[in-house]
Amino acid sequence: MAKPLVAFYWCASCGGCEEAVVDLAEDILKVVDAVEFRLWPVAMDFKYKDVEVMPDKSIAVSFINGAIRNSEQEHIAKLLRQKSQLIVAFGACAHLGGIPGLANIANRKEIFETAYKNTPSTVNPNSVYPKTVTETPFGKLTLPEFYDTVKTLDQTIDVDYYLPGCAPPPNLIIDAVMAILSGNLPAKGSVLTVDKALCDTCVRNKSKPDKLVIKDIKRISHVIADPEKCFLAEGIICLGPATRGGCGERCINANMPCRGCFGPTKEVKDMGAKFLSSLASIIDVSDEKEMEKMAESILDPIGLFYMYTLPSSILKRKQGV
Repeated sequence: MAKPLVAFYWCASCGGCEEAVVDLAEDILKVVDAVEFRLWPVAMDFKYKDVEVMPDKSIAVSFINGAIRNSEQEHIAKLLRQKSQLIVAFGACAHLGGIPGLANIANRKEIFETAYKNTPSTVNPNSVYPKTVTETPFGKLTLPEFYDTVKTLDQTIDVDYYLPGCAPPPNLIIDAVMAILSGNLPAKGSVLTVDKALCDTCVRNKSKPDKLVIKDIKRISHVIADPEKCFLAEGIICLGPATRGGCGERCINANMPCRGCFGPTKEVKDMGAKFLSSLASIIDVSDEKEMEKMAESILDPIGLFYMYTLPSSILKRKQGV
């Protein structure tokens, strides 16, 4: 009996999701034994033309990680949608927009000027920037078009399931792969983990007082957090109340607050706004100057409250750029 065909592909991402597959350790042998890979650029030498000639829907499932940043990524995402029975948005960037999505506070021109001209170490007196087409004596050289706006995978193609995390934990990966192969899947559009807030399973939750209030906000890099206490109770911003659980509390166990890579539960439309509302409800400061001081202590509100979710939020991007 022929094995089901599987594809892995990365778009705008750091490569951590690919490492997460390797982190399956000996369990990767279960995957290799159960499927046949037809595209996995980071690990095997496949060409786009190999996929283009395949019959439509001949790939059982494609796992796509990374946001959509340029025209090549959009093209391959659409190609894999055409050739695949199922598409899984693999990891926070495909699911929510992720860290690359923070570029939505700028446009392409601003990004190019920063990267290729305005950084202190860059010498570019002629303001040379990447072009989609460059004429040379040997013919045309082409690069993918770099888009103004970073998009989530499901803002580009139809997505069947979401595997959250930066990167997804190995146990969720192997569970998802085996569930897909067995056909034992939840409703289309499901996020393949629990639908409860991280605080529900956080071991520090029991230390949280019945009425939680804070009078100042501390940066985790400036204090030594008590490993037994709720971060918020110590005045350290932790996005656990607004974030979906199921990650195994990896950051919490390393004495770092949650930054929201699993995204919101299904009841939450905008994760950043949800957390801001939660934070405002526990601030116990009435003096206007103290309020301003607390607000100023949050140096990068978008980078903190929308670290992984800006493209998928109500805001989506900075307007007017």
